[in-house]
Amino acid sequence: MVPPPPGTQSVDRASDLVARVVRTPGPVTFSELAESSGLARSTTSRLLAALERAELLARDEEGGWVPGGLFDLYATRRTDDELLVDAAASTMHALNERTGETVNLGVARRGTVVQIHQVEAVFYLGSRDWVGTDVPAHCSALGKVLYAFDALPVPGGALDRLTPRSVTTSEELTAQLPGIRADGFAVTVDELEPGLTGIGAPVRRHGTVIAALGVSGPTFRLAEDARATAAVVAAHARAVSARLDHQPHRGAA
Repeated sequence: MVPPPPGTQSVDRASDLVARVVRTPGPVTFSELAESSGLARSTTSRLLAALERAELLARDEEGGWVPGGLFDLYATRRTDDELLVDAAASTMHALNERTGETVNLGVARRGTVVQIHQVEAVFYLGSRDWVGTDVPAHCSALGKVLYAFDALPVPGGALDRLTPRSVTTSEELTAQLPGIRADGFAVTVDELEPGLTGIGAPVRRHGTVIAALGVSGPTFRLAEDARATAAVVAAHARAVSARLDHQPHRGAA
C-alpha cells in the first residue's frame, strides 16, 4: 500500500471515518468506529468532533453517528431524474454490452413516457436518440410497462394509429396489461414505427414502479428472440431496482 503524502494523515483518518459511517446502513457507535478504524479513542473523538462541526457527520437521538446535514443538502439539490440515472447508468451500459442494442430509461410525465437517459447501440443500424422526447406511450414498450404497473393512467377513448400494428383503443390497451404484469415485461413490434421493436421492464423503488428500462432496435434483430431478450432486460431492471432501494426514499421519480 502506498503511504499517504506527508501532512495528510489527519485528512485520511477523517475521510475514513466519514466513509465508514456513510457506507453503513444504520447509525454507527463511537466504539464501533474506534475499533474498526484502528484509531485511538482520543483521536477518534477529536476527529468526530471536527466532522460534526463541519456537518459531515451527526449524532442521532441515541448518540449513534450518521451522515451529516451536508449530505442531505447535496441530495436535495439533485433532481429525482439525476438520482435515477445515477442508479441505472452502469446497469444500462451492461445491458448494452449484453444485447448490443440501444438502451433507454423512461419515466411517466405529462401523461406519457419521457426518455431521460440512453446508451447508444453498438451497431451502425440502431435506434434514434430518444432522450427528452415524449413518446406515445400506447405504442411504446416502456409506456405499456408504466400503464401495466399503474405508473401512468390509461387514456380513454381512441388512440393514435401510428402504424397498422398500433393499439387504437383504451379497451385494447387495457386488455394487454394483465399479460404484461404476469410476464414482467412488455414487447412492441412495429407499433411505434415500422421496423422498430421495443422491449421494456419495470424499475421499482421500495416496491413502487417509478420508471421503465428497455432496449429498442430493428425488428429483424429483436423480434424473433424478443422474449429471451426481455428476460435479460427484466433482470437488469431488477438490478436497478435493488440499487434504488439503497437510496434514501424521496418519492417517485
